[in-house]
Amino acid sequence: MGQTRYMRTGNYRVHHGTEVRLRDWSTDDTDGFDGHKADGEKALVELNTRLADLQGLLFAEQKHRLLVVLQGMDTSGKDGTIKHVFRTINPLGVKVANFKRPNETELAHDYFWRVHEHTPARGHISIFNRSHYEDVLVVRVHDLVPKKVWSRRYRHIRDFEQMLSDEGTAIVKFFLHISKDEQKERLEERLRNPKKQWKFEHGDIEERRLWDDYQAAYEVALSKTSTEHAPWYIVPSDRKWYRNLVINQAIIDVLEGFEMKYPEPARDLETVVID
Repeated sequence: MGQTRYMRTGNYRVHHGTEVRLRDWSTDDTDGFDGHKADGEKALVELNTRLADLQGLLFAEQKHRLLVVLQGMDTSGKDGTIKHVFRTINPLGVKVANFKRPNETELAHDYFWRVHEHTPARGHISIFNRSHYEDVLVVRVHDLVPKKVWSRRYRHIRDFEQMLSDEGTAIVKFFLHISKDEQKERLEERLRNPKKQWKFEHGDIEERRLWDDYQAAYEVALSKTSTEHAPWYIVPSDRKWYRNLVINQAIIDVLEGFEMKYPEPARDLETVVID
């Protein structure tokens, strides 16, 4: 693929100091990509191939680390993103951490305790399917702790991500931005499709009623925690194929920025004879 680019991912980056208003960010944009679903799926094959090559180089060089954070409303496509964007990746170099409701042991510790062990080692990619951001989202919306507790966590998060960056971890964070109408369609699809009914929970309806509260919580989190070393991207996600392209391209951009090289081979390989 070389340096082929399919879209301008910078359009979706939240620059440090930006005050986010989600209503100003499109959920169905395809800006920078001159195609439709069939073309997008074809382009994704090319991007997947490039991403696999870069991940192999990352694993071989053993110098850099990459943390990918996925956040979004219910049905926004976090699982689908992992399935389609990382489908060509060697599992040896990638770990997915899925952060659900904390258990009793996790609740007995500070809220970062369950997170830190899942950050990437050298040469590896870690994917957070939900993340430490739940502690300024769900916790805030459901009033699980006082405001004075969750409001100081934005600083904690910035400091945590700064520490990871200082220690050599590149961080890229994606908010999968869908419309309320699109969520309705996806929830209805879960009800209709026997293969997806297992995903549906009655609590999904209760959470949907809190849509505006979640949007407000996300706006503050995105505004307060998008930094130069750990930027947020607000990814238009009503069109799944375009969501996958944007995220794939953005990750490729980060990995290409490492300017990686394969390690030098062992000496005198030309003299080796394999019987």
